[in-house]
Amino acid sequence: MAMAGLYRRILPSPPAVEFASLQGKELFLEAIQRGTMENFYRLISYFQTQSEPAYCGLASLSMVLNALAIDPGRKWKGPWRWFDESMLDCCEPLETVKEKGISFGKLVCLAHCAGAKVEAFRTNHSTIDDFRKYVLRCSTSDDCHVISSYDRSVLKQTGTGHFSPIGGYHAERDMALILDVARFKYPPHWVPLKILWDAMNNVDSSTGQRRGFVLISRPHSEPGQLYTLSCKHESWVGVARYLMDDVPLLLKSREVKDIQEVLSVVFMSLPSYFGQFIKWVAEVRRREDGGQSLSPEEKARLAVKEEVLRQVQDTGLFKHVAELLSSAHSCCGNLYSGHEENLPNIAASVCCQGAQILSGNSAFSGVYCCQETCVKCFKANGDKPVTVVSGTVVNGGTEEKMDMLVPSSKTNSGCSCAIGIHPASNDVLTALLLALPPGTWSGIKDEKLSKEISNLVSTANLPTLLQEEVLHLRRQLHLLKKCQEDRVDDDLGSPLA
Repeated sequence: MAMAGLYRRILPSPPAVEFASLQGKELFLEAIQRGTMENFYRLISYFQTQSEPAYCGLASLSMVLNALAIDPGRKWKGPWRWFDESMLDCCEPLETVKEKGISFGKLVCLAHCAGAKVEAFRTNHSTIDDFRKYVLRCSTSDDCHVISSYDRSVLKQTGTGHFSPIGGYHAERDMALILDVARFKYPPHWVPLKILWDAMNNVDSSTGQRRGFVLISRPHSEPGQLYTLSCKHESWVGVARYLMDDVPLLLKSREVKDIQEVLSVVFMSLPSYFGQFIKWVAEVRRREDGGQSLSPEEKARLAVKEEVLRQVQDTGLFKHVAELLSSAHSCCGNLYSGHEENLPNIAASVCCQGAQILSGNSAFSGVYCCQETCVKCFKANGDKPVTVVSGTVVNGGTEEKMDMLVPSSKTNSGCSCAIGIHPASNDVLTALLLALPPGTWSGIKDEKLSKEISNLVSTANLPTLLQEEVLHLRRQLHLLKKCQEDRVDDDLGSPLA
């Protein structure tokens, strides 16, 4: 009986040695004895096959993120927090990746957005000795992993650009183990490190740049408790450029006389899509019938959020921001429309996003609709009142009830839906101003004013929680700036399996 189709490929050998072959097993055992397979065990525990022909970058990254036990900060399916290819949807839309693949620069950006510590090296900015050093370093520990971006044709394989993690190293033979995520095509295999370097040292015709390798490890700091910067929407590029490049030039070019004028200069030119850039880290859960109690974990997270919010509102800078925004006749009255909408509308959007994530459909948008929201508060077991925004989310013929837990500010005395409930423009903007690089303000000509604003935005005397929050945002800004630079001449990637 004739059968149409293709079942795998024959692995070209040489230069590769199949992992499961007799020679491959010998290389594996020798490398184990010499201690250069320590990263293998973590990676093999989370080894996956890419779910789409062009998802090699996403599969490699999700495999490494799970091996490093980096918390995605959101659920995959059911109660499980787990990286899946469908969740890696910032920096590049999944439909675009599905059609064209992802470029080296955008994979680096994606790894940053996922919360990893990332070091990226194109071959024209590195050497084979550097590459060997990092492969050896990660092969003798399980706290970092290398993803290689290479041209398959140099290895005599079919296809062109490809991503896969390196799962071990044989030092005496100078061979690296490629855990190929396109397992439907080629099995894991050993290749001479020199030939792999040559395959990485190939120009990607779609970007005109060299390929390379990415070193990924766990971050030294935890993610923000209350705020995060988003690069899911393409508009982040313009906002990041404005904050990091344009604001210092604007302040240098203006004759500002007081703090209010400084803030006006910054706020007046904020891009209209700024509201998509800085996001509130929301606590969303499925509503359980018959009970309104919070779990100990929910209580703990909500308490931390409220404390961070209180510390933001205790800063001197907050008072200046609030004064500017509260001025009825201020020319900046509409400067931040993205967060001026009322809380129920914000909650409707957040509850829809939460329902998508909790249902494992985070890759799709536009299919969920929040029909109604209700702001309420409850008090149980002697705890202080908790503000909850409930929403009914509709997806086709099914309904799901969601709750969003809202951290309340110190000005919220009665659980009102109109006053004192986060998010609000003044605290969001205060946190972002604190996170701008210190050099942002150096161009202010008035020395006394320059010193005054420097004292207001200094992180040195901030409480520990707020200092960590601000430094987290600042790191995100720097990473997004670097991602923006990586995107130059790197807009159309096509590394396929």
